[in-house]
Amino acid sequence: MDVKPKRRSKVENGDEGEDLVLATLVANGDDISPLVRHAFEMGRPEGLLRQLNFVVKKKEAEIEDMCKTHYEEFILAVDELRGVLVDAEELKSELQSDNYKLQQVGTTLLLKLEELLESYSVKKNVTEAIKMSMNCIQVLELCVKCNNHISEGQFYPALKTVDLLEKSYLQNIPARALKLVIERRIPSIKWHIEKKVCGQVNEWMVLIRSSCKKIGQTAIGRTQSVRQRDEENLERQRRVEDQNVPGLDDRVYNLDVVETDDDSAMQFDLTPLYRACHIHSCMGILEQFHEYYYKNRLLQLNSDLEISSSQPFVESYQTLLAQIAGYFIVEDKVLRTAGGLLVEDQVETMWETALSKMTSMLDMQFSRMNSATNLLLIKDYVTLVGSTLRKYGYDISPLLDVLDNCRDKYHLLLLADCRKQIIDVIQNDSYEQMVINRDTDYENHVLSFNLQTSDIMPAFPYVMPFSSMVPDVCRTVTSFIKGSVDYLAHGVRTSFFDIVRKYLDKFLIEALNGTLLDTIKGKSISVSQAMQIAANISVLERACDFFLRHAAQLCGCGASVRSIDKPQAALAAKALLKSSREQAYNSLLNLVNTKLDEYMKLTEIILWTSEEEKQKENEYIHEVVFYLDSLMSTAQQILPLDAMYKVGTGALQHVSFIIMSAFTSDSIKRFNVNAVMSLNNDLTMLEGFADEKFYSSGLAEIYKEGSFKSCLIEPRQLINLLSSSQPENFMNPVIREKNYFKLDYKKVATICDKFKDSPDGIFGSLSNKNAKQTAKKKSMDMLKKRLKDFN
Repeated sequence: MDVKPKRRSKVENGDEGEDLVLATLVANGDDISPLVRHAFEMGRPEGLLRQLNFVVKKKEAEIEDMCKTHYEEFILAVDELRGVLVDAEELKSELQSDNYKLQQVGTTLLLKLEELLESYSVKKNVTEAIKMSMNCIQVLELCVKCNNHISEGQFYPALKTVDLLEKSYLQNIPARALKLVIERRIPSIKWHIEKKVCGQVNEWMVLIRSSCKKIGQTAIGRTQSVRQRDEENLERQRRVEDQNVPGLDDRVYNLDVVETDDDSAMQFDLTPLYRACHIHSCMGILEQFHEYYYKNRLLQLNSDLEISSSQPFVESYQTLLAQIAGYFIVEDKVLRTAGGLLVEDQVETMWETALSKMTSMLDMQFSRMNSATNLLLIKDYVTLVGSTLRKYGYDISPLLDVLDNCRDKYHLLLLADCRKQIIDVIQNDSYEQMVINRDTDYENHVLSFNLQTSDIMPAFPYVMPFSSMVPDVCRTVTSFIKGSVDYLAHGVRTSFFDIVRKYLDKFLIEALNGTLLDTIKGKSISVSQAMQIAANISVLERACDFFLRHAAQLCGCGASVRSIDKPQAALAAKALLKSSREQAYNSLLNLVNTKLDEYMKLTEIILWTSEEEKQKENEYIHEVVFYLDSLMSTAQQILPLDAMYKVGTGALQHVSFIIMSAFTSDSIKRFNVNAVMSLNNDLTMLEGFADEKFYSSGLAEIYKEGSFKSCLIEPRQLINLLSSSQPENFMNPVIREKNYFKLDYKKVATICDKFKDSPDGIFGSLSNKNAKQTAKKKSMDMLKKRLKDFN
């Protein structure tokens, strides 16, 4: 009930405010035509009239007040006001008439105006639509361009396009749906690009992994070529030094070789890697890609380091090591050129991982090997790999340490292999002097091992003093030296001559000298074989100096080559070979003595109580002389003169011993002068042979005292004593010292007890009882008596 009045009050209050405004304008004399015009334009003249009425009423009230104060004036004013009212009514009618006319005229114009405004609105909307469409078209064109780049694999332009969309167009896209689609697709596009780029990197990793073996083999082949070239230069220089050619400049043999990476295998392409780095950098995830690359390459490395169980290590080691070498050559280039894709610490970690696995693998494989050849081949290839990678800055010391730790095992295997060769050579030797038919054979078998005794080339065919065993053994020894040097070369030590010398000495002592001693002590050896072995040992003893010089040359030790000629620098094996040579001589003499024992069974051959005096030598002595002549002639050909002298004196001393032993033998109870004279004939022949051989061989110029004949002095003095007319002179110190100084009292006493000065015939004992004793018999009896008294 109360709502309406209040609402009206509000309305009235509002109208009153408007009326006050109009009244104020009227009071101030302001022009109210704009208000009138506006009222009619707005189609609300009623309000204006109401306001005007309000102004009138207000003025009327003011007039009344004024009238009360100024009545007359009021009356006049009322009259005027009435006139104004009339004018107002007229004005109102005129206004209504004008308004009607104006509305009649303005209706058409308003319709046109509305049409114009609508056209302006449509134009504005179309312009904005065109602008939005053009913006969308540009965005869509960029999207199409991005898709084309992606489909063509041009990921960097695609990323640049996406970046342009994201930074310059995405916020200004008017179509919300398109904007949302693009906003959703940009991460997918980036993920797709990342996936594609990583896929390309994975393909590159697979490709480069398959190429690493070829890369490694190529790099290792270059290192091997350089090493071979250096060894050839060193060998040429060594030959020049051996030939003592002065004035040659070593630079003649040094070739300046500049290595270039012309080989296609070394021109491996890192473009996918560079592109991936750049794209990931543009995407702001470069560190993520660095980690991705490092982890995947580390996995590849661990896979490459796995040993194939289906193939022996000796067949797969080259492929394995070449793969590892190629891997680190690639990583070195990545480190240097890929702009921080790898850091040195990461490469160092990968190398330490590879080193750890390679060293443990080599330790295990070396421990299982039983072939020096295989071990050397692997060692050579490992050093080639090490030398190759060292040029790229990798530390290969642990690899070289593994090889150095296995040197004892390698040399044991090498020694065992060469020992077998030595045994085969000695067992298959013909023990005959080697005949050289051509100068090439002389160079190969003699000069190459410095076995010649003269610098003059001999006439062919030429008979050497040694058998074919000597050059064969020398080849085996030099192959051992080369094997030792080959293993120690390019290792931890730059100077390893002392190590080679130690192993060489051990080989000569254990393999060569040991086998020779076993052969010498063997029961199946003959005299000729023993003599040839002794001759061979003499040559091998001399060859020890050549072996040492050869080892020093291979080691590249010039100072060592000059110092090995000093006595204190000689191999210990040389002294042992000399001792073995002495044993060979002793074995030879034992065999000769055994043969002489067979020839000179004097207790059986000699007629000790013969009644007839034999005018000629016994048959056996011809065989003995022939045997000794053959023995000494052979010894003169193949043995040094001192060795020949030793053989000759030994054999003749044994002949002397046999003769003396026959006189003192228990099987000989008695002998007579005929037996003495028979042995005298044999001894005379032996003495003539001994003198002839001693002087014809040239020994007389060396040995002024102690001829071959002197070896028979004891039996000669005994026979002289037994055939002497005054044997009792033996007890005369002066005569004994002059003529019988080799005879022993006890031996003479024993022999004289058996001696009878006349042969025993059938009636010899009866005829001798009353026979007249001769002076010789009396002297002999006196000698016997005095010898008994002396003893």
